Amino acid sequence: MVDEVLVEALKKRNSDALKSVYLGHKAAFIGFAKKYPIDEATIIDIYQDAIIALHDNAVNGKLDNLKSELKTYLFSIGKYMIYKKLKQQKIMYSVEGNTALENLKSDTDFSVNLIEELSEDQQKLQTAFKSLGDKCKAILTLFYYRGFTIEEITNDLNYSNKDVAKSQKSRCIKSLKNLIFNT
Repeated sequence: MVDEVLVEALKKRNSDALKSVYLGHKAAFIGFAKKYPIDEATIIDIYQDAIIALHDNAVNGKLDNLKSELKTYLFSIGKYMIYKKLKQQKIMYSVEGNTALENLKSDTDFSVNLIEELSEDQQKLQTAFKSLGDKCKAILTLFYYRGFTIEEITNDLNYSNKDVAKSQKSRCIKSLKNLIFNT
């Protein structure tokens, strides 16, 4: 199999093999990562870090019994790094968001203009979303805005299993719909 040959070459620190893996999957990884709210320069940095991690794992023998394709393994490393980056950005965004919120409170003209830009349906959705509990806000944001899978939400929010997370998401959507259509 081609992947086994590549892994062996990576173990031996073959630069041509590393170059082959790097160039062979770069475009596909960038395309994959663009679905996340990250700029292209950061995506390339993450890809390079994922390549380094893949190479280190190959050299240390961690890929000797690889069950998936090398590309799948590389993308899973990259996906984990993207999630880590998004979590860091969320923390930084929250800090900046508080400052912006304070500015909004002191500048009433700006807040009126902001609300006028939203359609009536968007305003209803925004108002209803704000009325949801923290757990519902978290699960819906992770699923619809950040693109997490149910499995990732289960891990991120510490649900006991994916069925519990799926049921919670369903209840939250139902609550959101009730808030929107009964207002």
